[in-house]
Amino acid sequence: MPKLMEAEKFSKICKALGHPARFRIVEYLKKTDTCICGEIVDILPLAQSTVSQHLKILKESGLVKGEIEGPRTCYCLDRIVMDLFKRKANDL
Repeated sequence: MPKLMEAEKFSKICKALGHPARFRIVEYLKKTDTCICGEIVDILPLAQSTVSQHLKILKESGLVKGEIEGPRTCYCLDRIVMDLFKRKANDL
């Protein structure tokens, strides 16, 4: 497992977490192992399409993974990336 996160990757995650809805999604995913997009829509006062857009940004940052299971996509936090992110943040 890599011990350091590059500054560019760290900055991309910071930018992704800069929106309150995405921050709440990450908080929710941290509490669960996996979930479907519909469950995330239930915790946020946003439309399904808006939540999907936020999940796309989180996936692009590398902080969230998504797996297609039939007609839906299950999302989870990439715990290794989260750990590396937290270490980098602690070094600031």
